[in-house]
Amino acid sequence: MYFILRLLYVTGFILTLSCSKELNTVKDEEAIRLVLENQAKAWSQGNMAEYMEGYWKSDSLKFIGSKGFTYGWQQTLDNYLKSYPTTAHTGTLKFTLNTLTPLGESHYHVIGNYHLTREAGDISGIFSLVMKKINGEWKIIIDHSC
Repeated sequence: MYFILRLLYVTGFILTLSCSKELNTVKDEEAIRLVLENQAKAWSQGNMAEYMEGYWKSDSLKFIGSKGFTYGWQQTLDNYLKSYPTTAHTGTLKFTLNTLTPLGESHYHVIGNYHLTREAGDISGIFSLVMKKINGEWKIIIDHSC
């Protein structure tokens, strides 16, 4: 009888951990989606400062795009401001997320598409992000967009 009770306890504990991990994954993915939704909204309003809130504010931020490598939050912002100087250039941003893959408890790999509808001509492309949970918030630490 003791063995059966012990087995039931262990099984319940394992199921609880499994369900807890699934709940954390769902919450993390919802939080990541919200970061990207907020970025799209800010971009579409021409608010680059708010858009950049989705990025890790660090000199170690990495951005890889069609013009090469950019290191650092400030340089990434400066490049965006130079490339998209007006709302005719920023237009309306829409993200389509294809995959969100956990890379441990504090990192995610996100792959998707972006589409800009704008006066200066529409642009579409793909992106691959590495996101990290920093101080309880999901931030982009590597952005590869083309």
